[in-house]
Amino acid sequence: MPRVNAETSLPIRFTLDGEEVSVSVTPRTLLSDALRHQLGVNAVHVGCEQGICGACTLTIDDAPARACLTLAIQVEGARLRTARSLSPGGKPGPLAAAFARHFALQCGFCTPGLLVALDAWLRRRPEASEAELRAVIGGHLCRCTGYQPILAAALAARAAYRASGGGGEGGGGEGGGEKGNKENDA
Repeated sequence: MPRVNAETSLPIRFTLDGEEVSVSVTPRTLLSDALRHQLGVNAVHVGCEQGICGACTLTIDDAPARACLTLAIQVEGARLRTARSLSPGGKPGPLAAAFARHFALQCGFCTPGLLVALDAWLRRRPEASEAELRAVIGGHLCRCTGYQPILAAALAARAAYRASGGGGEGGGGEGGGEKGNKENDA
C-alpha cells in the first residue's frame, strides 16, 4: 500500500442507498462529512460527533454504524443505507409510517438514526421483543418524545417485518429510496 500523508486525496467508491457513488477524500475525512458536505446527503444528521447521540446512524453492509466515528476510506466497496432508503418512491415504509401514526418524531433530528437502527434490528430479528427494541432505542438521544412513542411505533411496525420475513422498509430490496432525490431525505 502506498504511503500517504494527511492531505492526500484518495478516491473511494461505494453503494449509497442502492446507487453507486464515488468521492475523493483525505485519509482523515469522516464518513458523515463526506456524505453531507461532498455528496449532499442530509439523511445523516450530525449531533455530538462522538458517537453518543446516534443521529448519524446508517448501515454499512447491513450493520448499524455511526458515520461520525467512521473514516470515509473505510467504506470503500461497501453498501451503505441511510434513512433515505426507507421511503421507497418517496412513500414512507412501515416503520416511518408507524413513527408518524404514533407521533414518534417531533423536531426530527434523531429520527433518521432511530429509523435506520430499528430497521436494521427488525430486519435481523422481526420477532424482536419489547426489551430488545428498548435496547436499540437506548443507543439514541431524543430530547422531544420521551421515547415511549418511538417504542410504540417500533412495536407497531414489527408486524410488517414479520410479514415480510425481515424485509421491512422498502420491501426488503437493496436501496429502496429514490436515487438522488434529496427532498426525500429526513
